[in-house]
Amino acid sequence: MKTIFSFLLALATVKASIAQTTELPKLVIGIVVDQMRYDYLGKYWNDYGNDGFKKLVQQGYSFQNAAYNYVPTYTGPGHASIYTGTTPARHGIISNDWHNRFNGKDVYCASDSTVQTVGSSTVAVGKMSPRNMLSTTVGDELKIATNKRSKVIGVALKDRAAILPAGHIADGAYWFDGESGNFVSSTFYMKQLPEWLVKFNAEQKAQKYLESTWNMLLPEDRYDESLADQNPYESSFKGKDAPVFPYDLKVLAPLNGGMNMIRTTPFGNSLTLDMAKAAITGENLGKDQFTDLLCVSFSSPDYIGHKFGTEARELQDCYLRLDRDLAELIRFAEEAAGKGEVIFFLTADHGGATVPAYLMDLRAQGGYMDYSPMKDSVNNWLKTTYKAENWLLTITNEQLYLNENSIQAAGKTVEEIEIFLANKLMYYPGIQQVLTGTQLRREEFTRDIGALIQRGYFPPRSGNVMLALQPNWMEYSRTGTTHGSPWCYDTRVPMLWYGWKIQSGSTTTSFSIDDIAPSLSILLDLPFPNATTGKPASIPLKN
Repeated sequence: MKTIFSFLLALATVKASIAQTTELPKLVIGIVVDQMRYDYLGKYWNDYGNDGFKKLVQQGYSFQNAAYNYVPTYTGPGHASIYTGTTPARHGIISNDWHNRFNGKDVYCASDSTVQTVGSSTVAVGKMSPRNMLSTTVGDELKIATNKRSKVIGVALKDRAAILPAGHIADGAYWFDGESGNFVSSTFYMKQLPEWLVKFNAEQKAQKYLESTWNMLLPEDRYDESLADQNPYESSFKGKDAPVFPYDLKVLAPLNGGMNMIRTTPFGNSLTLDMAKAAITGENLGKDQFTDLLCVSFSSPDYIGHKFGTEARELQDCYLRLDRDLAELIRFAEEAAGKGEVIFFLTADHGGATVPAYLMDLRAQGGYMDYSPMKDSVNNWLKTTYKAENWLLTITNEQLYLNENSIQAAGKTVEEIEIFLANKLMYYPGIQQVLTGTQLRREEFTRDIGALIQRGYFPPRSGNVMLALQPNWMEYSRTGTTHGSPWCYDTRVPMLWYGWKIQSGSTTTSFSIDDIAPSLSILLDLPFPNATTGKPASIPLKN
C-alpha cells in the first residue's frame, strides 16, 4: 500500500509539473519607451486610441507608483536594471559612458573591441556586446532553464537598448546603423545575419520613411496639452528656420545625419515596430512550448525629447503615433502566438525634465550647470590648499574623478581630498547634495538621495565625489531637455502588465525598477537573475 501511495504521489507531482509547464505563456514582449514620464499616460489620454496605451492600462495591471531607485537615470543603466533585477551597484552599468581612471579613456557601456560588425561595412557600429554588464538577465535565465530552447531577441534603434536587455546568451540583438540603413548585430552573437533580416534590410524601410513629411497626426486644436508650435524652448533641424510643423524629411535628412535623422522622428518608432514584427515572424516566436522573449525599445521619444523638450507638440505627436504602433504590436503578437498566450510589460528607462528655461520664465525654480567653471574652481582650490596640479581628471555624470596615484604620491589620502572637495562643493550654486566614494563604501544609506546615489555606485567605475543637482537643474542647452537626476520627473515611469492570465487593475504600492525581472521570473517559474536585489510584485492572475 505504501509503495502504491508513493507511486501515485510521484505521478501527481509529475502531472502537476507538466500542467505548470503547459500553462506558461508562449511569448513575453518587454517594451521600454525611452524617456517616458508616467504622466504622459494621463496627459495625452484623451487623444490615445483604445488599443494601445489604453488597452494596457484598462485591460492590464498598472503600477502607478513605479520608480527608479538609483541615479544617474540614463538609458544604459535603465535597460540593464530592468532586465537584471538589480541596480548599477551590482550590474556595473553605471552610465552610458564612464571614465577609466587607470588608462584615462572613456568607456561606452556596450563597447567591445574584440567583436566585429555583422550586417554592414560600418566598422564601429557593431563593435558591441553585453560584456560590460556583470550580471545575468531574465532572458539569460530563461535560456539556461530551457536548455537554450527558448529564444531571446533584442531590438532597438540604439545598440545599448537592444544589447543590454537581451543579455549574454541571447539568440540575437539588433540595432540600427544610420550609414547603411540596416539593422545590424555583432560577432558576439552570430557570424552572419539571419535570412529574414537580410530580406528586411533589403527593403530599406528607413529611407522610405524619410521620403515622407512629418506633420501633426490629428487636427491642430487637439494639441492643446502642449505649448504653441513655435516657442523658444525647442531647437530646430538644420535647414529649417524654426521648429514648427510640417517637416519635409526628404529635404531635411541630408542636412541632419542622413538616415540617422529617423531617430528624431516618430517614424523611428514605426521602423522599430516593423523590425519587431519581422523578428516575431522570422524567428517563429511563440510557436512552441518554450516561452520566448522579445525585448523591444522605442528610442525615438528620447531623441525628440532631447531636441524639443517635454512640452512640445512634436513630443505629443510622437506619443500619439507610438500609441498606434503599440496597438499594432499587440495585435500582431497575439495573432502570431495566440490571444492569451502573450505577456506584455511596458516601462521606461528614465523620464525627462521640464525645460528649466520654461520653468524659470514661469518664475519657478530651475537652472543650468556649467562644469567648466566648476573644474576651474576645483583646480584652484587644490592648487591653493595643496599646491596640487592635475589632481582632477574629469567631471562627468555628476561625478568627479581624481588622480588617486598623484594624490597618494604627494603624501595625502584620497579620503582627505574627497572630503575637502565635498565640503567646498556643498556651497556651489545648483548643488543639492555631495557624497564621497569613501562614504559610499563605508556607510549604508537607506533613504533619500544618498540611497539613490549608493545604488548607482560601483567603485571600479564610479568617481570619487558624487553630486546631486537641485530640482530642475541640468547640464544642457536652454532648448530641449535631458535626464539623469534623482527627482521624480526622471525616476517615476509607467509600469504596465497586460495579457496571458494577468487580471486588470491597478495599485499605488511602491514598485522599484529592479522589481521587474524577479516579477517576470515568478510568472515564468524561473530562477532570479544572479545579482537580483528587487522583490517580486504581486501581479494578480486569473484562475
